[in-house]
Amino acid sequence: MNKYIKHLLLLSFAISFFAFGWMSRTSYSSVHTTKTYLDTIKRKKQLNVVLLNAPSAYYIGTDGPQGFEYDLLNAYAQHLGVDLNITTANTIKEAIELSKNPNIHITSAALAKTKEREKTFNFGPSYFEVQEQVICNRGMLGKNNFPRDIESLASLRISVGDDTSYSETIHSLQSQGYDINVTFTSEYSTEELLAQVATNEIDCTIADSNIYALNLRYYPEIVSAFTISEREQLAWVLAPDSKELAADMYAWFNGFNQDGSMAQLKDHYYSDMQFFDYYDTTVFYKRIEVRLPKYQHLFVEAGEKHSLPWTLLAAISYQESYWNPNSISFTGVKGLMMLTLQTAKILEIENRTDPKQSILGGTRHLKKMLELLPKEVEGENRLKFALAAYNIGLGHVTDAQALAKRLGLNENIWTDLKRALPLLSKKKYNQTLKYGYARGEEPVKYVDSIYVLKDILENHIEDKKIENNSTLEKIH
Repeated sequence: MNKYIKHLLLLSFAISFFAFGWMSRTSYSSVHTTKTYLDTIKRKKQLNVVLLNAPSAYYIGTDGPQGFEYDLLNAYAQHLGVDLNITTANTIKEAIELSKNPNIHITSAALAKTKEREKTFNFGPSYFEVQEQVICNRGMLGKNNFPRDIESLASLRISVGDDTSYSETIHSLQSQGYDINVTFTSEYSTEELLAQVATNEIDCTIADSNIYALNLRYYPEIVSAFTISEREQLAWVLAPDSKELAADMYAWFNGFNQDGSMAQLKDHYYSDMQFFDYYDTTVFYKRIEVRLPKYQHLFVEAGEKHSLPWTLLAAISYQESYWNPNSISFTGVKGLMMLTLQTAKILEIENRTDPKQSILGGTRHLKKMLELLPKEVEGENRLKFALAAYNIGLGHVTDAQALAKRLGLNENIWTDLKRALPLLSKKKYNQTLKYGYARGEEPVKYVDSIYVLKDILENHIEDKKIENNSTLEKIH
């Protein structure tokens, strides 16, 4: 082989080796720069979600979108730096159908992570624990047909949503030989079925414990008969092939739990459930119809003047006086907003029993509490702190903040302050504080109760609007 041919072969080999290396590198780079599912969401700056339109998940309130599931999803969207693009579903079955749309990233419908569903759906991390409960009409209490166990369901009118965890439970029990006469419906949501139980259209339905707790305030005629399932975990349904999204979500949920944000969210929606019983709720509904109309225009006027929801002011007034302008306590506080004589003097109120003076004075007093709180108390926490100060005095709230900080709690969030407030009644703690003893349990119950009253009132107003619109449509 002469020297020329030898050089040619070496050159050919070098070129081939270079080409192979370049192609391999290109192939490797192509694989490792492929956009993931999560990358696509961030690039488009949009998280497409299906949300169940229900009190437990998502609805439009007087202050805009709200609901436990909505707030949770919105917090996650903020973490990703994207906007929420919401598609609403009216039933769980509808939500599940919508989840199959290839453009949907997350489906949030308070869905239990059941064994059957896990065979079909890609679930994200669990975020709430519930149990299924048999919910019946309160009028059945004390009668022979009120169910106490599964066997006693046989002769009752029961309806549950189709394609729900409740229908799975019923099918499982029927396969075990239990005689349960159930109608499965895709027409009505769980909340609508609870309404049917309240009006005695059906005897019973099944609902998760959190859904029952939320709806009890709207339907005082319903009552839990017994628990029919083991503990179940709620989770979001994720699109297939979204491993990176799931991994990011697990990490985010971990941080959301550890920094106390999840506790705050659960506290906001569920902490007040124990403060209202059947009698309290039914009486409140009656007084909305009979007493509130006399003073509603004054609450609206005061709310507009001081940029506060009138429903909040009405809730405070009901908690204080049951909307009785002549109300007076043994300590001498008077009127619709139950103002002390000292507060009335500061606010230059001449007649505490005059409805207009009392409402405007109470509103100004609440506004002052909001202004005097430390700037570190932010968002919804600020309103809850102000309500606590309205009830117990700003000095005691400041003491509770100092005590919370001393105990290693966050003195600027309500979930931690409500742990410190009850300690104000204990000598061990109050003797070291500036303002001393206080019945610290009271403002905790006070704030939670006002939020329940406000929620019931706003829900009632919305129902009336729908009812009136429906009546007008029939007339025309």
